[in-house]
Amino acid sequence: STLPETTSRSTGGVSFSGHETFVCRYGWLKKAVDALMKNPQAFVEDTAMVDLGVGKNMVRSIRHWALATNVIEEVPGKRGAELRASPLGTLLLVEGGTDPYLEDPNSLWLLHWQLATNERRATTWAWAFSLVRNHDFTRDTLLGLVQAELRRRSLGLPSEHSLRRDIDVFVRTYVSTRRAAVLEDSLECPLTELGLLSEDDASGLVQFNAGFHRTLGMEVFVYALLDFWQRSALGRETLAFSEIAYGYASPGVAFKLDENSLTERLERLEQSTNGRLVYTDTAGIRQVYQRGGPMERIAVLSHYYADADNGILVEG
Repeated sequence: STLPETTSRSTGGVSFSGHETFVCRYGWLKKAVDALMKNPQAFVEDTAMVDLGVGKNMVRSIRHWALATNVIEEVPGKRGAELRASPLGTLLLVEGGTDPYLEDPNSLWLLHWQLATNERRATTWAWAFSLVRNHDFTRDTLLGLVQAELRRRSLGLPSEHSLRRDIDVFVRTYVSTRRAAVLEDSLECPLTELGLLSEDDASGLVQFNAGFHRTLGMEVFVYALLDFWQRSALGRETLAFSEIAYGYASPGVAFKLDENSLTERLERLEQSTNGRLVYTDTAGIRQVYQRGGPMERIAVLSHYYADADNGILVEG
């Protein structure tokens, strides 16, 4: 089944390295935030390996994943030498944060959203989710797509070896190695729990698993919709269904929601946002519009995590 073509756009720079071929492991993002709360220069100190308790390559990988998932950010004017917890990292991962050990599946969906829309730091992730138009692909077809997109944008081609390594890490981010008896759970990426990708070992076919995704809560969906809105249509009061479903780095493509699943979520918007976002389907024109001015994305998440009914214990 083929999805309508999406339109890509450059957001300033691409990257196919930084992870040192390690997937993001359990505990790494909290480790990054904790280190920076003590010292904004934690990752450039001579003692970084000792302080973080990992080897040099893993220090680089932890820094990469924390930036790529947007739980940390560069301090302006410091050229990357100083980093700090982002609003998202502060909400989730600081001491007394709302979900420091990523026990809530919604936290994993949030991290996935950051990767799937972060063209600058996780290019393969962003392009795979937004530009692969078939539900299944191989590493070779993804390699060809990445190379073609780089040529189209006149960005220059990294070595095929580098791109293949990056694609391998991309697949391992979402597909379990199935060697749980041999490998510790901590070596897997937590995002394997989302069930977004599966791989057939015999054919090498990798498949996007589109559907409703019951562990994806409305608050995270609303957060993503608002984030997409701000990036793609800032200042506009309406967003078309086609943009939400198939636009570059949209909730539809990033979360792999089929049209029925997306429609079901959009129909719940008005109730979920107290009337601030409303979905209409009039005379065949399907769109979402905002009422009462722009909503604050991080406030939507704060409200969700503060709600005792969701089973998350909030300290303080």
